[in-house]
Amino acid sequence: MGTLSKLLDRIRIPDGAAGNEARRLLDQLTKPPGSLGRLEELAWRLAEIAGQCPPPLRHPVIFTLVGDHGVVDEGVSAYPRIVTAQMVENFLRGGAAVNVLARHAGARVVVADLGVAGPLAAHPALEARRIAPGTRNMTRGPAMTRDEALAAIEAGVELVLAQRAAGLDLAGTGEMGIGNTTAASAMVAALTGAAAEEVTGSGTGVDEEGRRRKVRAIARALEVNRPDPADGLDVLAKVGGFEIAGLVGVTLAAAAHRVPVILDGFIAGAAALVATRIKPEARRYLLASHRSAEPGHRRVLEALELTPYLDLGMRLGEGTGAALCMSLARAAVAVLTEMATFKSAGVSGALPGAADG
Repeated sequence: MGTLSKLLDRIRIPDGAAGNEARRLLDQLTKPPGSLGRLEELAWRLAEIAGQCPPPLRHPVIFTLVGDHGVVDEGVSAYPRIVTAQMVENFLRGGAAVNVLARHAGARVVVADLGVAGPLAAHPALEARRIAPGTRNMTRGPAMTRDEALAAIEAGVELVLAQRAAGLDLAGTGEMGIGNTTAASAMVAALTGAAAEEVTGSGTGVDEEGRRRKVRAIARALEVNRPDPADGLDVLAKVGGFEIAGLVGVTLAAAAHRVPVILDGFIAGAAALVATRIKPEARRYLLASHRSAEPGHRRVLEALELTPYLDLGMRLGEGTGAALCMSLARAAVAVLTEMATFKSAGVSGALPGAADG
């Protein structure tokens, strides 16, 4: 916990100077003020977080962390547990949706095994950070020990530090793990006080009976474990997952180094909720990429006080929403760096007192 404590001490609320500079520049560009809408907001927020105007965007990375969940034994997923290991191989081959969208965004995907149950072949691009071969069944006791959850958080921190040394300047959070929407739903219910029914969706595509099994499993897990909503680490250990804990570490480490964090969807949001429960100031470094079709994501966004930039009905995870938002981030930075100002273009500005037209 000593290393984590030192990291947390570095997370401060951004001073806002670079963000204000970006706003002033945006208002000087050849367009009516605010006419690019939330693209302008994204530009100044990136500058504010990074403390630079224009913000750097040369080495974006999506952290796709992977782990298995013991709660799958309760029949909560439409897919067998082995799919987690199979999808890791797909990520490493570059054939998954996150790989395609990351290539489009000019981002790198870092794939890390935090707790896959099945065996994985060694691969030069795979970050081996396995804490255990999957979590325990949370309906019968804690999914992880507190020490295991801390170890997974620290593994996420280490991933960021390694990429930071290589130039990381924009982080996206993604995940994969059969059963992890069940864990995320339990976490969000515990952290927000919402009913399990309200925050539980179809996940991998289970039918209504499967969704009801998920709700019952979550209710049992919360009753058996009684996680403390004031203690993010307690909630994470009792009903979370290794890959979710790793994303907590990614989020905190990025914030400590003034790297903007683009959250993917529901599960990445659940990790961010824990991160902000551990260090409230971390919220100021977060950007919500999209609004997930998972019903619990609404409660996550409300709790984080974030408005997503996209709403495409997606619910895949992996970091796909974060990858799409990285493309938007590139557009926002390009506006700051490539558009002409009224003065440089010789274009007349708005008349004093005139409304935008």
